[in-house]
Amino acid sequence: MEPASVSIKMNKSGASSTHYLYGIDNDKGKTSKISYNFWKKIDMMDLVRRRIPIIQWLPRYKISYYMKDTLAGFTVALTEIPQGIAYAKVAGLDPVYGLYSGFMGCFMYFIFGSCKDLNIGPTSILSLMIQSHVSNLGVDIAVLCTFTTGCIIFLLGLFNLGFLVEFFSYPVIAGFTSAGALQIASSQLNSLFGIQKNASAFPDAWIIVFQNMDQIKWTDTTLGVISIIFLMILREFRKIGSLKYNNNLSRSKNILSILAFLLYSSRNALIVIIGTLLAYSLRGKDANHPFELTGTISSGIPHIDLPPFSPVINGTQYQFSEMIEQLGSTIIFTPLVAILETVAIAKAFSKGKILDSTQEMFAVGICNIMGSFVKSMPVTGSFTRTAVNNASGVVTTFGGVITGICVLLALTFLTSTFYYIPKSTLASVVISAMVYLFDYEAFVVLWRAQKADLIPLLVTFFTCLFSSLENGILIGTFCNLFFVLYNSARPKFHIKQEIHSGKYVSIISMKNSIQFPAAEYMRKIIEENCTIRGLVVVINGKNIGNMDATVARSFVCLRKELEANEKKLLFINFKPSVKDTLLRMDPNLQILFAEGSLEISIRSIDSVSDFTSISPIT
Repeated sequence: MEPASVSIKMNKSGASSTHYLYGIDNDKGKTSKISYNFWKKIDMMDLVRRRIPIIQWLPRYKISYYMKDTLAGFTVALTEIPQGIAYAKVAGLDPVYGLYSGFMGCFMYFIFGSCKDLNIGPTSILSLMIQSHVSNLGVDIAVLCTFTTGCIIFLLGLFNLGFLVEFFSYPVIAGFTSAGALQIASSQLNSLFGIQKNASAFPDAWIIVFQNMDQIKWTDTTLGVISIIFLMILREFRKIGSLKYNNNLSRSKNILSILAFLLYSSRNALIVIIGTLLAYSLRGKDANHPFELTGTISSGIPHIDLPPFSPVINGTQYQFSEMIEQLGSTIIFTPLVAILETVAIAKAFSKGKILDSTQEMFAVGICNIMGSFVKSMPVTGSFTRTAVNNASGVVTTFGGVITGICVLLALTFLTSTFYYIPKSTLASVVISAMVYLFDYEAFVVLWRAQKADLIPLLVTFFTCLFSSLENGILIGTFCNLFFVLYNSARPKFHIKQEIHSGKYVSIISMKNSIQFPAAEYMRKIIEENCTIRGLVVVINGKNIGNMDATVARSFVCLRKELEANEKKLLFINFKPSVKDTLLRMDPNLQILFAEGSLEISIRSIDSVSDFTSISPIT
């Protein structure tokens, strides 16, 4: 199938609306003069098509697409099933809730999603974000968090507030994901070493390991370490594997390439199957097993039910307001992180095409809202599974339906076999994924490019590790905004001295636009570096794109201060809009704007008799 095409139609107001199609061209035609009511109807249908993308491509779906989508969906399921079980353990939930989270998002995104590659399901970061709440209030708080996350994402899309995630800069995101990866991996150490004690916080996880060294089981440790090595080796097979037939290679090499890709994409399922078979074959009498096992997992498809708005937990009934209070800042940051992950992944796989971020927010919001009715934990886009989906040659979002069906089949027929999955095997699946989630490159890149950006990265990183992910995002963002405000309050100037028409001139150039925090600083710098009596101070406004009232008033005050010290002020290269702002503040500034060349403007100013050197300010 051809890549997704983009069609733009003009509505009555002249605004354009963008449609995302899966290799299907829009019909072309001419519009005639019609009534306003008909235009209104067209606009409504246009909105429906944009918000329900399946309407555009499903009528032209082909059997050949079905075969590709089925293969891709099944391949993704081989990753999603073991990951779902493992991420449920990260969240502190029964493994079955990882499977409950793996099908509704796929079904809903099939209808409302606009990125054919994106897979919606449980992720490690969102699992970690609800971990502390689950340890206190159990599964009900996780399901309610799913519902509130979906509602907030949907409302953010409705009011076009997705720009809020833009306040998460690259250093903050890198610090957050790296700390999350390290914390998630640390939380799996007890399972990796066979220690029967749980810990959620980063320092506690390591303390438990060192305090219980005598309880480490060599069987679990050996199986876990070998599994991690095995998974990392198979991950490298993606470099040589592909499902596409290469005419430049022999038949045997093409077969090996396809086999390598299948081993790479199914590596998580493969290691879980091997670990399960090993545990089953080595089982002893009287429930004496060499490994710590996952244990009994509930079977069957979950009943559709309302989210727990007022659940009874440990004999205490909580009202909806009390549950929201228990979630605290998580209720805000979970939706923002979910949006950030989804939009970032969708953009990465859009291949340069325009992405409708609002539609993605609608889709993810609906996935979470509907997921809460089947006891799902919060879901969003998964980079790993999306990459597998893309590499498998998926054509439409129907591939997600196949993945969802596979998850339902696993819930129906395979849960009894999940009993024998070693916990160390699931820990190896999580830890191997976290090795690649940790953003090592960010530390190196920021050190080379902008060392100051390492500060918000490290602040976010250590706050996430030793406090919480929510506090890490919040404090890291404020730290980053502080640097932005500081740079805005301390802009760069360049002051150089020249002689024009026998007069001594200091030309002051701003390296960027001036905002109100820098108004007083600008006057201070000019006054401190332009001390020659009779000097002509020339402000070069070439780089000033806009000006607020505070800066305009500061220029008015600067003129008075300079004239009080027998100095002159001139403006050159100011944009018309900036000039208008200054003149609205003080119409008398009109005479200060250089109308002709700088030489002509300076000739009208009295000459000066002394000259001292002025150093450039950088």
